[in-house]
Amino acid sequence: MELFIFARFHARPGNERAVAEALSDVLAPSSEEAGCLSIQAFRSIRDPQLFYIHSRWKDEAAFEYHAVLPHTVRFVERVEPLIDHPLDVTRAERIG
Repeated sequence: MELFIFARFHARPGNERAVAEALSDVLAPSSEEAGCLSIQAFRSIRDPQLFYIHSRWKDEAAFEYHAVLPHTVRFVERVEPLIDHPLDVTRAERIG
């Protein structure tokens, strides 16, 4: 079953550019994974510290594989100190 991921990143003040760069850097290698159907990064127009990744995966196993790849592990290590909350990733299924 197709899996949808919504990941939220609220940058600590002054870290907005670093979060945006980290997000941009992880998009290309993630999009090249066989199980990745699409991946995009977004920035809130009302809160410049708030960013999101929305991605679609073939199934949960494809996302689990993604989570342990070196580029993903490096991204998490890079972004965690830049945000003001615990990592916030939601796994979802389409209902409509």
